[in-house]
Amino acid sequence: MKVLDIGEVARQSGVPPSALRYYEEIGLVRPVARHGLRRQYDADVLQQLALISLGKVAGFTLTEIAGMFGEDGAPDLPRATLHERADALDRKIKNLTTLRNALRHVADCPAESHMECAKFRRLMRMAAHSTAAAGEAARSAPHART
Repeated sequence: MKVLDIGEVARQSGVPPSALRYYEEIGLVRPVARHGLRRQYDADVLQQLALISLGKVAGFTLTEIAGMFGEDGAPDLPRATLHERADALDRKIKNLTTLRNALRHVADCPAESHMECAKFRRLMRMAAHSTAAAGEAARSAPHART
C-alpha cells in the first residue's frame, strides 16, 4: 500500500491541506496514519478526491457526496439520484439556452424601440413568470441545505 503525505495529496489533487482536514472532519476522507503531526493517506484518496470534485461540480452538497461512499471509502453511487441531477441539468441547460436566445434577439432586434417588439414583450412576460415561479419554489423549499 502506497502512502502519501498530506502535502503530496494536496499537490497531486489540487485540494488544499485545509480542505483535506475539513473533509476528514466531516468523514469524507480518512488518513491511514500520521508521520509526526502530518497526516498520511492511502493513494486511493486521490480517486476519492476526484469523485468529490466531480460531485461538487455537479452541484451536490458535501453531505450528499458523503452518502456516495461506502463504509470502506469505495464509491457507492446512487444511480437514481444521478439521473435526477442530470435531468435537472437538462432543464437548466434548456432555460439557459432560451435566455441566451432571448438576449441575442434583444441585442439584434430591428424594432426602433424594444417595447414595440412583440417578441420582446413576450420574453418579458416569460421572465416575469419565471421569476414568480422561482420565488414560490424558494419559499416552499427546505431552508437547511449543507
